Amino acid sequence: MLKTTISATAICLATTAFAQETTGNADAGETVFRQCSGCHSVELGQNRAGPSLAGIIGREIGSVDGFRYSSTLAESSEIWDAEMLTAFLTAPREAMPGTRKTVSLRDPDDAADLIAYLATLGG
Repeated sequence: MLKTTISATAICLATTAFAQETTGNADAGETVFRQCSGCHSVELGQNRAGPSLAGIIGREIGSVDGFRYSSTLAESSEIWDAEMLTAFLTAPREAMPGTRKTVSLRDPDDAADLIAYLATLGG
């Protein structure tokens, strides 16, 4: 129980700090997310072709239970933060060679907005 409480507190603090650093517009990011919603859900535990994005900020890459990741993501020990998400969203195969993700956001402002929206989601 203590470990869960500490982890939840750490994630909450990391998400709050992340949201303060994010330069994007969360409302615009919710609109951008519509492009992603065919493959991703924002509901915890609801995976589609891609994993649920609920609680992605501060989460270890490749760690959603029940989702089958490419070995590149499954073997990563990195954490999803603004820098990593921006790189992955704008050029997934450059950021994580071997990923199955092919869709990218060409506009960096769209990526910033999407990340701001994702920062508002619990997990």
